[in-house]
Amino acid sequence: MPSNAATSDAHRNAEANVKLESFFKGLACSTRRPLLLLDYDGTLANFRVDRFKARPWAGVREQLQRIQRRGLSQIAVITGRPAAEIAPMLALDPPVEVWGLHGAERLHPNGERELQDASPAARAALDEVRAQLRRHALGGLFEDKPNAAVMHWRGHTPLRARQIEQRARALFEPFAQLEGIALLEFESGVELRVGRDKGGAVRQLLQEAGEVAPVAYLGDDLTDEAAFQAVNQARGPHLSVLIRRTWRATAADLWLQPPAGLRSFLARWETVAAQKP
Repeated sequence: MPSNAATSDAHRNAEANVKLESFFKGLACSTRRPLLLLDYDGTLANFRVDRFKARPWAGVREQLQRIQRRGLSQIAVITGRPAAEIAPMLALDPPVEVWGLHGAERLHPNGERELQDASPAARAALDEVRAQLRRHALGGLFEDKPNAAVMHWRGHTPLRARQIEQRARALFEPFAQLEGIALLEFESGVELRVGRDKGGAVRQLLQEAGEVAPVAYLGDDLTDEAAFQAVNQARGPHLSVLIRRTWRATAADLWLQPPAGLRSFLARWETVAAQKP
């Protein structure tokens, strides 16, 4: 007799397959240009402690290049990185739009850059946190972003990681109570930040596309949950996809394991989008 866990997994998989088939059917029938929205680290590329060595999974860049050159889909990368870091990693021609800093920064394909502004009080608070972390990085890796102070503990032992996390939270959480500042959790790190999140970026793109355009978002991290939720509320055909080696609780419709699951999804997107009316 199957266990409750096995039954739950089978039900989840069956439901996910129905959503996948429904999405691609809607994509094929829609007269709107679809949105293919993608996280980078952990989704298009494996994580690396040195993030500048995180190159796309084998074959993925070539798939995206073919989709991009057809011009039938609007591709955008929505990442926690500064937006300018993505183009050298993907090396697509023509380049795609990138929303960096979890959505607070927008880099258009023509090179035009927009950075969401913060209040003077929020900027002052972030400057205070930055100053403290420059003096003492709490044992972790401090990343200074234009809109955030970030603490990473990827690569440390579990005990050391917990210590760094506790210190970072003790520093960040009082500031997160201030208006306009938020605490963003991600795997192996935490970020004190201002500006829109990935969900805000998705909603903006959908609004510009006309609300009912087909949209899929592929992501792996806790920061992608806001994007999944925004996609799940879209009026047109939509699909939210968790790209991750192991399952975790998520708002995403579908779970695929990289890199094979990702390549399979992109191959189907390429085929269906090419046949659109």
